[in-house]
Parts: sequence; structure tokens; C-alpha cells
Amino acid sequence: MVPADVAVSPFFLPQRTRGVTGAAGHGRIRPPLASANGSWWEVARRSGPAFCGGLLESIAMDDPDSGRDALSAILRRSIEHDRVHSSYLLVGPGALPRTHALVFARALVCRSGKGLPCGACEACHRSRMDPGNPDGIPLDGKGRRGPTYRHIGDHPDLFWVERGPDDTRITIGQVRDLQLALRRGANEGGRRVAVIDGAEWLNPQAQNALLRLLEEPPPLTSVVLVASHASAVIVTIRSRSVRVRFAPDSEPSVRDAEAPEPVREIVETLDALTERSIGEILDFAERYRGARALAAEGVTELIDVSAQWLCENVKSRVMIGEQPATAELDAHRSLARLRRDLVQRNANPQMVAERLLLGLRDVVAASR
Repeated sequence: MVPADVAVSPFFLPQRTRGVTGAAGHGRIRPPLASANGSWWEVARRSGPAFCGGLLESIAMDDPDSGRDALSAILRRSIEHDRVHSSYLLVGPGALPRTHALVFARALVCRSGKGLPCGACEACHRSRMDPGNPDGIPLDGKGRRGPTYRHIGDHPDLFWVERGPDDTRITIGQVRDLQLALRRGANEGGRRVAVIDGAEWLNPQAQNALLRLLEEPPPLTSVVLVASHASAVIVTIRSRSVRVRFAPDSEPSVRDAEAPEPVREIVETLDALTERSIGEILDFAERYRGARALAAEGVTELIDVSAQWLCENVKSRVMIGEQPATAELDAHRSLARLRRDLVQRNANPQMVAERLLLGLRDVVAASR
């Protein structure tokens, strides 16, 4: 039920979406909050009904470069007892899940059988990434300007799928091409592993095609899904996957002095929501016009920062003994719905930004 004090807010209006076609962005698209040094902007991405944190068990990694400790224990148990599952879902912010998915895939074809890549066998040599080109060949969802998937290193039984630099989604064509490749016999006579990085960007048709693969997986084949949010992956895929959640090392404030300039601009806007007119807010949302791939990345950042900002505001009120308003708690769930609209329903990024900002404006006004 919609809370009475926020019933007029566009944040809670029925979910209406409209797709946008724009010129493709150039260059490799990376999440605006991602950073190679893994410091402040590996912000925990929030989703789901739980406020200010997930309810899933978190597995913290002490050595993300080698994949040791908790993940190595999972790998060792799986490999040593020959209980490797056909599907895994690695969830969490930043580069940790992606890094460990790569370690996982390489370990599953390693000849040592010790749960981690030994680095010495032929399989490890073949699966080693080129340090001069760690991102590999750019992919193309339509298969016109590049392949729909690539191999990890030059190992013929290790596959990598992700969204192409000019694509807004991972397409059904990519999943179908992967299915065909996986249903062929293993070139090395052992396991085959496919990593789908950014699984939250699988479009609905691609997710349904992937589900059929998971329902009848080829022998000795594992699919490793990497996602920042499990909620963006359909329930039937989640239920068939072994889920491992990666927690960030810390939860830095969005007001941190080291925050990137785009984050500081968003926080300044959120802090002044009730002082700004509707016209000024709509003007701010216009920055999310244009090529959908880039605009969607920007709105994803807006949602993440808004969720953290809202969480910090509620925590600060609790610390001084105040009771958070129902509207604030429900707003966090609404942010998760907006994220799903953006990812799964191909919603117009600018319209999502407008709904978010106007909705939060009403929520802040109602809680004062």
C-alpha cells in the first residue's frame, strides 16, 4: 500500500516506461563509480527490500588478486569432491566479483586440481590474460563489428560474455551463440566454463534463453554469472545458481572528500531538493539525455548515490534518537524498482532520473 504522506509523489506512480534510441557511445563503457584502485568509489550498490544492506550471507575476500581465502575454500571443496555446480552467481559491487569469476574459471580447467590456478600447467598458460590487453577483444551484441563472445586468454574451453561497448544490453544473440559453443564437445577434453559479466544487463529474451541452458546444461559445463545486484536476475535463474555475495571492504560516505566530482554534484543536488523548484530539478535530469548506454550508466550512478545518501540520512536520524519516516524506508524500495525499470524494461534514463529526484523531493519534504 502506498503511504498516505507520499501518495502524490511520482516516485510511487504506476511503472510506465518508454524506450529511447540514441547514437551509440564511443569507447569502452565502464560504470562511473568503478575505479582501478578499488578505493572510495567501490560503493556498495543497494537493492531489494532490506534497508541499508542485504540479508544474504556475505563472504569477504582478503586477497582479491589471487582469489584465496573464502572463495578458494568454495573452489577447493567443489573440485576436490567433484561437486562443481552448473551455475554460479557472484554478486557484489566493484571489480571483486569479476576478478574472482576469472580466477574461478581458470581454476576449473587447471590440471592441478587444487582449487586455484597453479600457473604452471598448459591450461593455466593458455588461460592467462594478455597484460597488454586485459579487456580482450571488444564484443558486439549483434556480431557485426566484433564477436558476440570471446575466449579467456586463448583457452578454447573458457568463454567470456559481456555487454559490448556500444550496446545497452547483453543480447539473446550472444546467449544463443554461447549455447551453440557450449553444446559442442570440449576441445581439451575437460571442463568448459562460461563467464557472463554484467548479468544484470541481460535482456529478458536473453535471460529466458540462458534459463533453458541452465535447465539442461551440457556435461562438465559451468556458467558463472557476475552481477552487481542479484535482484536484476530473474528468480528462476537465481534459484538454479550457487550464490556468493561479495561485501565491500567499507562503506565510505557519499560526502567523503575523495568522492569523484559527479558524486559530489549529485549529493549537492539531493541536499537541496526541497529548496529547488520543479523546473530546476527537471533541468538537472536533462543531463541524462542522449545515447542510452551512457545515459543509463549515469542514472545507475544517480540511483546508487541516492540510495547511499538516503541510507546515511536515516542512520544519522536514528543515531540522535529520531524515528525514520515510513516514506524514507519505502523510498529505498522504490529506488530498487527504478533500477529494475532501467535495466529490465529499457526505461528512458531521463524519465527515471526525473521520477527519482521528484520522488525524493516529496519524501524529504514529508519527513520534516
